[in-house]
Amino acid sequence: MNVETLLANTTALLCERGQQYDSPTGERSMGRTIAAFNAITGRELTEAEGMLLLAILKMVRDRQRKVPHQDSCEDLIAYSALYAEARLSERT
Repeated sequence: MNVETLLANTTALLCERGQQYDSPTGERSMGRTIAAFNAITGRELTEAEGMLLLAILKMVRDRQRKVPHQDSCEDLIAYSALYAEARLSERT
């Protein structure tokens, strides 16, 4: 599978998640998830760090298999893009 196909699949997946979770701007629940985590634990993780954690999870899940797992790889791309979005928003 080439990079263009992977990116197209990931874009479709992100759009599908936005529709599933009924948000006009796409599914963006990590901010609220991290806020809840921080309130419970007293830590100060950022939204980008939450996305980084999910990206690592997808890499670990994929590497536990002998054969590459397409779903994990496509999710990794999505989480990487969401990480970049969150990280770059930290500049403002």
